[in-house]
Amino acid sequence: MDQPGQQLAETYLSMLNNHDPDLVDRFVADEYRNHNAFVADGREANRQFWTMFFAALPDVSVTMEDLVISGDRVVGRFIYRGTQTGDLMGIPASASGNPVEMRSIDIWRVEDGMFVEHWDELNLLEVFQQMGAIPPLGAGPAETA
Repeated sequence: MDQPGQQLAETYLSMLNNHDPDLVDRFVADEYRNHNAFVADGREANRQFWTMFFAALPDVSVTMEDLVISGDRVVGRFIYRGTQTGDLMGIPASASGNPVEMRSIDIWRVEDGMFVEHWDELNLLEVFQQMGAIPPLGAGPAETA
């Protein structure tokens, strides 16, 4: 039996894979609280973030690895794969257009059939390394020059 949280997570995944930030209207509440330094609160801020994200990674595809629902919480584990061709989180694209793989664990709180609050954990160190913003771990000065 489908639960509202499952439908919301599937709509989130559809938004990502169809590159359609307007789908936030179907799963993000107007007063959405986002506990993420890169995305402000509210549905419109969420829409703006995804518009920028899709411009930076125009070929991004996302896989939902896990989905756990308990009470008013929905927890998903996702893998994002794409090629950075534009600015992403303030980091300009490299000339080569680096491939990026990002993993996230997202936790949402559901109220009245919409996501109203969000927390996430991302592998940003690896993402920033893939984008060339910081050197790989263990790289000495000769390796980063």
